[in-house]
Amino acid sequence: MKINSRLYQVQPPPITEVKSWLDKHRSSKESSLLDLCQAVPNYPPAPQLIAHLNQTLDDPATYRYSPDEGLPEVRTDLCNWYQRHYQSGPQPDQVCLTIGASQAFWLAMLCLCQPGDEVIVPLPAYFDHLMALQSYGVTPSYIPFDPNSSGIPDLATIEQKITPRTRALLLVTPSNPTGATIPPQQLEQLLDLAQARSIVLILDETYNCFIGAAPHQLFARSNWQQHFVHLASFGKTFALTGLRCGALIGAIELIEQGLKIQDSMVVCQPRPAQLALQYGCNHLDGWIAEKTQLMQQRHAAVSACFDTGINGFELTASGSFFAWVKHPWNGISGRQAARKLLDKVGIICLPGEAFGPDLEPYLRLAFGNLETDQINELRQRLEEL
Repeated sequence: MKINSRLYQVQPPPITEVKSWLDKHRSSKESSLLDLCQAVPNYPPAPQLIAHLNQTLDDPATYRYSPDEGLPEVRTDLCNWYQRHYQSGPQPDQVCLTIGASQAFWLAMLCLCQPGDEVIVPLPAYFDHLMALQSYGVTPSYIPFDPNSSGIPDLATIEQKITPRTRALLLVTPSNPTGATIPPQQLEQLLDLAQARSIVLILDETYNCFIGAAPHQLFARSNWQQHFVHLASFGKTFALTGLRCGALIGAIELIEQGLKIQDSMVVCQPRPAQLALQYGCNHLDGWIAEKTQLMQQRHAAVSACFDTGINGFELTASGSFFAWVKHPWNGISGRQAARKLLDKVGIICLPGEAFGPDLEPYLRLAFGNLETDQINELRQRLEEL
């Protein structure tokens, strides 16, 4: 069988790769493993949301197709949620519900780019984005990681990267993997730049609810949809990662063209995911606020772990669910460092090079699924190395 040769240049899914290392640890270390590999809340969905979903299971409509873009009442309630959390937001016809933010990204790329086009990507970058771009034949135009700015590039650096082949600037805020958040004023400037240079600003805002404030006011602009695409995920927001609740938000034309791909790819977001999203948008603002405070406490605890140094490990950036850490071992890759952490002290995390080139000195620690006592355990284990 002849496989598309381009796919052989794409890295395997990093979490799948790292989880495969666990085989020899099943018996002796699995129970004591500190899993900082995947960004998953360690708490369940709100009890009232679970009860609501249970009530829908007897309704035959729960198992039927919805419109490709999602149920109109769900999209309306989602837009109202944006109005509360952003003080502005899209209209329902500017929303397509998707199977997670990753599918929303694919729809955006297939609508905006052709093979051979370029997308500006600051490093470190979310690995699923890099894998998708490379699979499709779109060239990532990398901005090297600057630890002094937590990887948030300045306007001049981005502008220098724009070429006639550039179609978009892709940013994740808060960042996966660093946790760093781009300030609202800088996002305003970046959208101004995108408009001036006729490219699109794409923001993946999967962790937007854990900032504790409105992330930006871009939706308040009368013409935001001309040069701005928003990718949303509500799996972390409502602890529904397995239901894959996402959304593509942008111009009506983008949604209309994206629905052609949506119909041929998945048809629609499953109804149970839509019903869960609708309930969360309408009833769980207070619950979100509590979980935001919890995550901020965990972030503070992780930051405090590194304040006085831990065996040469350096906290380069952090926030939301993530700590971006420079490991102390010169001359070895991030994969080798991550294997060493697993073998020596039972910590599993992702290597820096999974997030782009020249990032071997770094590791991503996803602390969102750790309790406070486990964060203390993290420090103790790193001190043992």
